[in-house]
Amino acid sequence: MSSMRIAVAGATGTVGRHVVEVARERGHEVVGLTRSAGVDLTTGEGLAARLEGVDVIVDVSSTRAQSRKGAEAFFGSVTRTLTAAERVAGIGHHVALSIIGIDRVPSGYYRGKQLQERLLAEGDQPWSVLRAAQFHEFAEQALGFVRVGPVSLVPVMRSQPVAAREVAESLVDLAASGPAGRVADLAGPEEHRVDRMARELCRARGLRRSVVPLRLPGAAGRAMRDGSLTAAGDPTAVVGRTTFAEWLAAGGRAG
Repeated sequence: MSSMRIAVAGATGTVGRHVVEVARERGHEVVGLTRSAGVDLTTGEGLAARLEGVDVIVDVSSTRAQSRKGAEAFFGSVTRTLTAAERVAGIGHHVALSIIGIDRVPSGYYRGKQLQERLLAEGDQPWSVLRAAQFHEFAEQALGFVRVGPVSLVPVMRSQPVAAREVAESLVDLAASGPAGRVADLAGPEEHRVDRMARELCRARGLRRSVVPLRLPGAAGRAMRDGSLTAAGDPTAVVGRTTFAEWLAAGGRAG
């Protein structure tokens, strides 16, 4: 495989740091598109200077916005900004990370991801999209959704968590192999309930937190509980290697 110059949007995030690590291990040069590097992904400020000589952009950027308005504003702006800059710089491939089940769960954040996918599919830039399940790290993130003193209210949600390192490996594979459209979904080897994952994480790390399962109301809550965010029933899905227990045993660093 020949060496490439890969720009990573969201290079310091949960999966972005793994993308950087994997790409460098494989001999690629990495350019981080981050605020610390002077880049604003929503406006394009500082972007052009970072794209000189870049062969492909891998977008794993994210936002804390959970409302439809906020999520669509972020993912819409970032996708439009990146693809416009790609056209100017002559970059011939845009790789984006998305999420399994976003078209089955009526969530504001997922509406933003749907817009991201739609802009790529309807645009004129060559693209690839990988939908992945939640990462193992999601268990820790869930502890912070609703906190009341030492208690965390964690949504009752079925997931098929996958190692962020394995997601990064797949993204770098896509970057090197060329535009492929939407590829097979990627999920972990086992299905879990997120509140139980959070409880296991607390025990493994000695966290003095009580986890209380929270059944979210409405269509979104039902979809989270019925397996819509897993690869269940999809014979084309790719299944990862690392289990949640293995990831915990390795201190949350298992690849």
